[in-house]
Amino acid sequence: MREFIVEADGGSRGNPGPAGYGSVVIDAATGQTLAEAAEYIGVATNNVAEYRGLVAGLRAAHELDPTATVHVRMDSKLVIEQMSGRWKIKHPDMKPLAFEASKVFPAPQVTYEWIPREQNKHADRLANEAMDAGKRGEQWSASGSTAELEAADARAARAVAEPEPSGPPGDAAAGAARARAALADGRADTAPSATSAKSEAPVPAKAAKAEADVRAARTVAAPSTGWGPADMGAPATFVLLRHGETPLTPQKRFSGSGGTDPSLSDVGREQAERVGAALARRGTVQAVVASPLTRTRETAGIVAAHLGLDVTVDDGLRETDFGAWEGLTFGEVRERYAEDLNAWLADPEARPTGDGESFAATATRIAATRDKLVAAYAGRTVLLVSHVTPIKTFVRLALGAPPESLFRMELSAASLSAVAYYADGNASVRLFNDTSHLRP
Repeated sequence: MREFIVEADGGSRGNPGPAGYGSVVIDAATGQTLAEAAEYIGVATNNVAEYRGLVAGLRAAHELDPTATVHVRMDSKLVIEQMSGRWKIKHPDMKPLAFEASKVFPAPQVTYEWIPREQNKHADRLANEAMDAGKRGEQWSASGSTAELEAADARAARAVAEPEPSGPPGDAAAGAARARAALADGRADTAPSATSAKSEAPVPAKAAKAEADVRAARTVAAPSTGWGPADMGAPATFVLLRHGETPLTPQKRFSGSGGTDPSLSDVGREQAERVGAALARRGTVQAVVASPLTRTRETAGIVAAHLGLDVTVDDGLRETDFGAWEGLTFGEVRERYAEDLNAWLADPEARPTGDGESFAATATRIAATRDKLVAAYAGRTVLLVSHVTPIKTFVRLALGAPPESLFRMELSAASLSAVAYYADGNASVRLFNDTSHLRP
């Protein structure tokens, strides 16, 4: 089943005054612009123009595939809240437009999300092009539109303005990030031009890289019904963030819920800032939930400040208790507790020395936490700030993988993973161990 994102906007120079709308249909999986629509509509209010943009965007998506699921993103709080059914529609000019919009697709196929204006540049530019054309006594023409390119350039400018990641000597995450960035530079300078269906103008290399980041975000966060029926509705999407580095992280020491509860290092705080900036650009996270440990609460607080959200703490997201192994390296544990370590590696029911928590007990806790949060955040995207073992367990359970798979996953500090949970009980892993937001 196809998944579309519809971004729409409208404007009025006078409110009421000369007005126009713009809308764009995007493939949620690839980020490709599939259709654009814009029109000068004469004298109207901002809200009427916004509704006209919504209707046009939904109709364009319907023409592409009437069975697709659609996620509408607009910077009009009024339209989003009214179409979501949370606010009543009182204005007589908007009631018929809202009714018209509601009939384009069956209601279960469409979800709505408010986004800041700076994240709706493409549709905003289309609306302004339509109003400019109206001022000239013309109608908007796709052949002369530069809205897609200007939106890409704006995203590229934000991406380029971010500071370079730092890390201690030999930091694997920072080194891998630089390598990926170098490869991306080489590819972007020689890659085919990214164009809309209505324009052959090439996107600059930096804009192409920004578009890649946006496509990744849309792939993770856009509503999807997977292989299921269209009436299943939007899934609960968990974006899983491992906390930033602590002083123990580079030394690869056991650091669970029974140890010293370290704070973030300077590197870890910088990583959290980068995560927050990246997620703010994407604009998909609607809530933040964190483990109660210091490093996760600190990471969550930094990220949430970028998103303008509060942090909820859930004890179920805490790290495994590693008992007497807390603060030790793997080699030190092998030297001191070889028999217990071998049992732990072989049996998910085995506990770390000193009555720590087994992987089986952690899995039971995470499954209960998952079910509770899926029910609480049905149809929404929530950021869960947690630790290595809980995040790997979320992924393992979603895949139906055996317990030993925990030892075969690499999970970097400040990495992002994502799992979508559907109404029929199925799950889909959409991202794992992404650290692209840490790159230059």
